[in-house]
Amino acid sequence: MVEGFRFLPEYFPPPAQKALVAEVLGLLDENPLYRATMPRTGKPMSVRMTNLGPLGWISDISGYRYGPAHPETGKPWAPIPQTLLDLWRAVSDYPAPPQACLVNWYEDTSRLGLHIDADESAKDAPVVSVSLGSRALFRRGGLERSSPTSSMRLASGDVVVLGGQSRRAYHGVDRIYPGSSTLVPGGGRINLTLRRVTRP
Repeated sequence: MVEGFRFLPEYFPPPAQKALVAEVLGLLDENPLYRATMPRTGKPMSVRMTNLGPLGWISDISGYRYGPAHPETGKPWAPIPQTLLDLWRAVSDYPAPPQACLVNWYEDTSRLGLHIDADESAKDAPVVSVSLGSRALFRRGGLERSSPTSSMRLASGDVVVLGGQSRRAYHGVDRIYPGSSTLVPGGGRINLTLRRVTRP
């Protein structure tokens, strides 16, 4: 395992999971989910997404970047919920708050290929990830795309911290386990990823 990877199983108990899902769902009217596209090819991603916080991660045919407004509505992203700011303070060991919370909504057939989160200048800050809803098969690798990988199941309420060397490690989601949770309306998994974008 690459140094700095932390797995915090069932960090959020069921009542807290339910409250967090309700809070996120309540923000989707202002902050609707949309389907981003891949750079260069324009191919739609299998995961729908939105963002919370001062900045949001955006992907389209022109590339990856962070911006202050929703690409479809033009409105600023909604604030990051206090529960997630408290989580960051508790587990990040970083002196500044997160600036972005990427909300990924996985349907039963959604996948996320091996990748690294490399669009932030604050590369010393960890990435903090919260799983809600259906279980997922999470794949973690090393510092090179060709490094050996291993898999683990992430359940609702689990938190993963990618800090230290693991901040630069490849990772992805191989599959969702349909019907493994009833937390998310209509099924599926919500993944909340907290990120610091600029150095403080």
